[in-house]
Amino acid sequence: MLKAAQIFSNNMVLQRDKNIAVWGKGEDGRTVSVTLDGVTRTAAVREGKWSLELPPMSASPVGTDSEYEMVITDGEETITFCRVVIGEVWFCGGQSNMELELQNAKDGNEFLKELDESTPIRYYYTPKVATAEEAEEQGANSGWNTASPENSKAWSAVGFHFARKLSKDLGVTVGLIGCNWGGTSASSWVDRKTLENDKTISSYIEEYDEKIKGKSLEQQAQEYRDYEKYDAEWNKKQQECYAKDPKMSWAEVCKICGENKWPGPLNEFNPFRPTNMFHNMVMRVCPYTIKGFLYYQGESDDHKPDSYYRLLTSLISLWREKWGDDELLFIMVQLPMFKFAADPDYKHWCKIRSAQMKAFRTVKNTGIAVILDCGELDNIHPLDKQPVGERLCLQAQKLCYGMDVKAFGPLYKSYVVRDNEIELSFDYAENGFVIKGEKPTGFEIAAEGGNFVCADVRIEGSRILVSSPEIAEPKYVRYNWFNYAEVTVCNETGIPLAPFSTFDE
Repeated sequence: MLKAAQIFSNNMVLQRDKNIAVWGKGEDGRTVSVTLDGVTRTAAVREGKWSLELPPMSASPVGTDSEYEMVITDGEETITFCRVVIGEVWFCGGQSNMELELQNAKDGNEFLKELDESTPIRYYYTPKVATAEEAEEQGANSGWNTASPENSKAWSAVGFHFARKLSKDLGVTVGLIGCNWGGTSASSWVDRKTLENDKTISSYIEEYDEKIKGKSLEQQAQEYRDYEKYDAEWNKKQQECYAKDPKMSWAEVCKICGENKWPGPLNEFNPFRPTNMFHNMVMRVCPYTIKGFLYYQGESDDHKPDSYYRLLTSLISLWREKWGDDELLFIMVQLPMFKFAADPDYKHWCKIRSAQMKAFRTVKNTGIAVILDCGELDNIHPLDKQPVGERLCLQAQKLCYGMDVKAFGPLYKSYVVRDNEIELSFDYAENGFVIKGEKPTGFEIAAEGGNFVCADVRIEGSRILVSSPEIAEPKYVRYNWFNYAEVTVCNETGIPLAPFSTFDE
């Protein structure tokens, strides 16, 4: 039976100016031909699979009169996809803050009212599944959607704001591949080989193997069914608690409802297990031709912040390898300020942010959207996603499309110790700094040993000088090395100074 991969459908957006990958399944011995805009390419079916590439095409003019048909046939069966456009395609990966739906975001319903089928944004929602069987079943009902107040409700708000700005500025249709799931570790988005072959991150797979050791699939399935029953009852109780008191603390909710066991036993039936999203989501859409990756993740790896750099860079390498292009632009979102109000400041998100910045500085063809100012105290899902999407777009415009835009806030470059103070130099601060509030805050200074104290700050043009009467011989400095704090320093773009530390903790 002739099939195209699940991601091919009516209304799809194909990447302009690059070879267009098309693939699917078929009957051995047959030859599949794919025709688009009068150009045909063929491929033989081998071991039930076929794949080919169509030549590059220019972007479609925005409008329904520029849509195409793609015809796939093996001589016996024919599949036709209509309303196809050529534009820019971006992959939106990560966890809940990438997943957060437009209808639930700040001003989301107002943006939804503006949309109709002529809006030059389209979206493919990768089914969220735990097994290959579910992927086959749910994928059969998936497809690309055009924009509308109804169709776009569940689109990634970050992706939408990225595409809204990019489509307007480039004058082309932007297609988004939503491939994300709230609460997921980056270890769910890579393969077993990646985890096993690196001792820095192998604990993710070793701990998982230990949990399922000696358990049959039947035992694992029963464990997960028991959890699902418990979780459904727990969530019902939780809803009753918040109905009575919307401001009830999490501790009080757990006291009433009992232990929250999410995400349940990590076994072969739990979607949050290591490698699952890679095999059953990423590889369902790979190697669909794209311009690059947008990635907002890291919150669920804060329990292992010291290994996050290796995990993130391994993910970047693996995804590029699977797409067959080691230069695909990968733009990450640096985590914003956040902590739960009742918690101490564990400073583990500081390390995640540092790992993200290090990845940007050390891995070629990467970008970083600094959104330190977009966090909310006690809310791990800040609702204003417009600046996040637009800062991602600025990164893409500067790094990928060569546009003359100001995409960066200040980035720490170097320091010099001058007597009893430290002089800091920055990139993207040639026009000086903009201070929000009465004075710059968040700078700390330390002598040998790294015992940091709050620093006094002087700004001289593009330099910042820090000191403290408590530190006679300063050696280290850091800025906003907190999970959550006020953000006061930016440049003329309004993008904040990215956090940094010269002390290797």
